[in-house]
Amino acid sequence: MSTSSKHVQELREKTDSELAYDAGQLTKELFDLRFKSSSEGLANPSRIRQIRRDVARINTILTERRQGIRGSQPRS
Repeated sequence: MSTSSKHVQELREKTDSELAYDAGQLTKELFDLRFKSSSEGLANPSRIRQIRRDVARINTILTERRQGIRGSQPRS
């Protein structure tokens, strides 16, 4: 199993509120990294791409649960 599929498995085990919180935190971190990269540069610029993809994964899981795709149900 690859690391991204392990990561997705961990995300699917979380509740909707935990996922929403994580998405918010990642969005804030993404904003800070973008701001920092434009002003002074980053030591690890690939982190921006990683965060963007993590936010997309979380949003995909939340959407699947809302629509009942893949047998997922919203978790409180």
